[in-house]
Amino acid sequence: MASSPILISQRQPFQTALHAWYRVHHRKLPWRDAPSLYQTVVSEFMLQQTQVATVLPYFGRWLRELPDFATLAAAPESKVMKLWEGLGYYSRARNLHKLAQAYVAMPRPPRTPAEWRELPGIGPYTAAAITSISFGEPAAVVDGNVVRILARLTGAGRLFRDGTEAVKDFTPLADALVVGSNPGEHNQAMMELGATVCFRQNPRCPTCPVAKFCAARQAGTPEKFPRLKPKVIEQKTVARLWCIDRDRLLLRRGHAQAKRLAGLHELPEASDLGVKPAAKSLLAVKRRAITRFQITESIYAVKPTAALRQLIAKAGSLEWVPLPQLDRITLSGPHRRWIGELIKS
Repeated sequence: MASSPILISQRQPFQTALHAWYRVHHRKLPWRDAPSLYQTVVSEFMLQQTQVATVLPYFGRWLRELPDFATLAAAPESKVMKLWEGLGYYSRARNLHKLAQAYVAMPRPPRTPAEWRELPGIGPYTAAAITSISFGEPAAVVDGNVVRILARLTGAGRLFRDGTEAVKDFTPLADALVVGSNPGEHNQAMMELGATVCFRQNPRCPTCPVAKFCAARQAGTPEKFPRLKPKVIEQKTVARLWCIDRDRLLLRRGHAQAKRLAGLHELPEASDLGVKPAAKSLLAVKRRAITRFQITESIYAVKPTAALRQLIAKAGSLEWVPLPQLDRITLSGPHRRWIGELIKS
């Protein structure tokens, strides 16, 4: 377990330096300008595995359409998913919708991390962020950014199997450092430090407000921390179909119980119809990464023959969508881009 008696003994001057820097240099963000519990919850869900710059326009649209828990709880899922379209990791949107429905049915708002972790989509990090910012609970947030900061501050040389193991190891130290502070400000300052100064590569050590407490800085080796085993990347290949019939595009809609793509539309896979497209019909090759997978997706043009129409009719997940109505449905972000490109070409 990571520990640092020296750092903990310097907790108060560490907090003073960090918080003073944060008050002056933190980014002006809408969920900070006029904070509310609802805005904190929405922003924390959106920021999971997504950069601030990507989240900003989504957050603004979301607040205009769904300004509070009650409005979100009453909204149809189709509207929720449409507003989330392009942010990815769509289970977050469904969990946020379910959370709002559970929240409005509660006799009183949950206040502790343990109570929040009972709600959909809430893990230790999100529970700590929400309760520290909104209720002053002394619970530390610990993610990859915070792990990186603590590993460098302590010079911890342990090789971790993955980020999850590192988070578990550094959580007690993070909890010890939040004691006696304004927990919400402390957590946001740690997140801000990791996002704007303590970068994975080329950290801005000369401008770091807590550089004098940092063992890795003093050793001149900050980029060596934290020590994580390299991720094993798995390669996947997918053959997609591009089929237009009478100004209608063939799409596949994710099953309502699907974990990742419930209710979302994508171009169908060749395996959905058991067809093997001809190499000469290749239209485009797209590549993207999802978690540990590097995916190569080849898109092939196919003609809507009578035989193909029969196969489509038997496949319950496939549907024809008129081209003018593509903006009304919810497409996964990459597929909306690809479809737009192919239509233009």
